[in-house]
Amino acid sequence: MAKRRLPERMQLVVLISCGLMSLVPGFLNAAPAVVSLGFDSRYTDNVRRARVGEESDLESRLSLGIQHTSDPGTCNSDLLTRVAYSHWLDESYDPETTVDLDFQGDCRISNNLVWQGSNYLRDVVQDNRVSGTPDNRTQKNVFSTGPVLTLRMGAVDELVLSAAYEDTEFREPEQKDGERITGSIGWNHFFSPTFTAGLNATADQSELDTEEEIDRVTVGLPFTKSWAATVLSGSIGYGVIETSLINRPTQEYETFVANLLGVREVNHTTELEIEASRALTDQTSSFDSRFDNFVFDLEQTSAVEVTALRLGISNDFGGAAALDVSFFGNRSDYLDTNVQENVLGVEVAYRRPITGQLSGTLGTRYEYQTYSQDDSDDELYQFNAGIEFRLNRQLDLVSRVGYEQRTSEIVSREFEETWILVGLQYQFR
Repeated sequence: MAKRRLPERMQLVVLISCGLMSLVPGFLNAAPAVVSLGFDSRYTDNVRRARVGEESDLESRLSLGIQHTSDPGTCNSDLLTRVAYSHWLDESYDPETTVDLDFQGDCRISNNLVWQGSNYLRDVVQDNRVSGTPDNRTQKNVFSTGPVLTLRMGAVDELVLSAAYEDTEFREPEQKDGERITGSIGWNHFFSPTFTAGLNATADQSELDTEEEIDRVTVGLPFTKSWAATVLSGSIGYGVIETSLINRPTQEYETFVANLLGVREVNHTTELEIEASRALTDQTSSFDSRFDNFVFDLEQTSAVEVTALRLGISNDFGGAAALDVSFFGNRSDYLDTNVQENVLGVEVAYRRPITGQLSGTLGTRYEYQTYSQDDSDDELYQFNAGIEFRLNRQLDLVSRVGYEQRTSEIVSREFEETWILVGLQYQFR
């Protein structure tokens, strides 16, 4: 069977992003990179997540992870990446190589001018109505770079000009890659040390590799307000998006847009975070990098009106235990194809030390999904439990069991799966 590799251009972008870290001044004097090597095997009783004719298989995965943050200076970088190679014993799927990558960097060229760069690479689902097997996943890479110019207009005012080039590429050739040029101008007024507000205008032009175009203009009122234990920031505005797609007339859509992020420290152990967004965008954007629970339908080529909401509660009880609860909801309205998808869900993760070397974990997730394309409702249930045993300062043994079930009005989408995972994680120090 042929191996599933990253496209050559995507490999080049990954190498450049990782290589930029080594060019940052002060890299050698910064804290050393955290490098980890992992190997795990996952046995499943339904590898294809099929309703009937279940087949079992054993997936073995070898992974290498790197995490590094440079010391503050003229140039700064933050890198988190993991490369993994997977092989299935009974060849249910082709061997594949996947990469998760988050890279952000900037260099100060002068007092007012900063050059920024970022790269985001993830495994993403192609169609949320289909189970998340390797056949329904692809790698999405979003690379962005450009300058930001900040001009002080007095003691309490500043003008911010920025431009960026963005390249989006998918591993699967049937998915549409795209390039985007963005320009923005903004004015900020510092009303007080705790309150800032202003005006911002952004325009971008996106061209797909099929020569289709999606253009967007957004005007907003950004703000930031902080209190003793709370920080609230965001923007409220108006957006217009225009699409020029093959075999379709040029269309224009407009609506109000907004972004909101609020973080409150309830007490010394509990933090509350709420994030909401309403945007006009398309599948080549990096919107799904901000909301992990949001999934673009890559089968649709269209302008998308997206509404996403997440409420997270984190409880860290020191060395005793940690509990994270997340409520989320997403709505995707594909304007050119008149398709709507909605997701509501909750996710809970609990971790508790049992002894000095042994920890236990529990996790559960529920999703309710609706699709207008076939007028169907789906429900997804996930549960997992595990133990982590620290053999020494560098080596951990991980064992986990899990169960997943999908019910649907479209019977062919239903499945049940039980799996067991055992692995080792070694951290170089």
